Amino acid sequence: MEILVCVKRVPDTAENEIEVNGSGSDIERDDLVYSVNEWDNYAVEEAIQIRDKVGGSVTVVTVGDDESEEVLRREMAMGADNGLLLCDDAFEGSDGKGVATLLKAAVEKGKYDLILTGAQADDGAAQVGGMLAAMLDYPYASLVNKIEVADGKLKVGREIEGGNQEMNEIQLPCVLSIQTGINEPRYVGIRGIRKVASVEIPQFGAADLGVDAAMVGAAGARVKRVDYFVPEMGEGAEMLEGSTEEIVAKLIELLKAKGGLK
Repeated sequence: MEILVCVKRVPDTAENEIEVNGSGSDIERDDLVYSVNEWDNYAVEEAIQIRDKVGGSVTVVTVGDDESEEVLRREMAMGADNGLLLCDDAFEGSDGKGVATLLKAAVEKGKYDLILTGAQADDGAAQVGGMLAAMLDYPYASLVNKIEVADGKLKVGREIEGGNQEMNEIQLPCVLSIQTGINEPRYVGIRGIRKVASVEIPQFGAADLGVDAAMVGAAGARVKRVDYFVPEMGEGAEMLEGSTEEIVAKLIELLKAKGGLK
């Protein structure tokens, strides 16, 4: 099975204190530590496990600048076979539709049976996977937390409202957006990183992909970021002190005063 996994380089929130810049147009990006998007990491692990069971190859692709190559190498060190970097100044400022347009062009340059994305990335819109499937006219499932391969089709489990599980059968080729928790991504060691350090990663610009530069990037974006801001803090929590009985009594009094109990 030929699998393509879409990944993204994002700020590592565990390693950074995220602050809004002075103009409110973006976050402060100087000196940020970056890593692979968490959801995408689960998608790559799932692709590797499927390949190991049924054969084939795993290719990771990202839209970004030259520094995004580090994310591809990290996933190749994890076990992916190939990497593709979609890199062009014209791609900067792409909205979800623009990114999906670029990924569609990459899919059409290869022959892939399965395309995986993370359920969402750093902007939280959770839209690229669905847009990509629609553009390709492929079947699509989101929030996938289980995949079984059987006779040219897949059985996929989806996390739905209320903590319930939904099982579906889906034909190949298809697009799936992967939820965290579907597996346990493997550790990437220094040896693996060194092994892929000199591997050539092809780069594709707008001309290589056959994409009109005016349809992607900031020029083609229909959704534009207007403002970033930090919400105002409320009055904060009121800490109750005393024994368990005293705290319970105070809590009941507060709930009655607030109209929560009668």
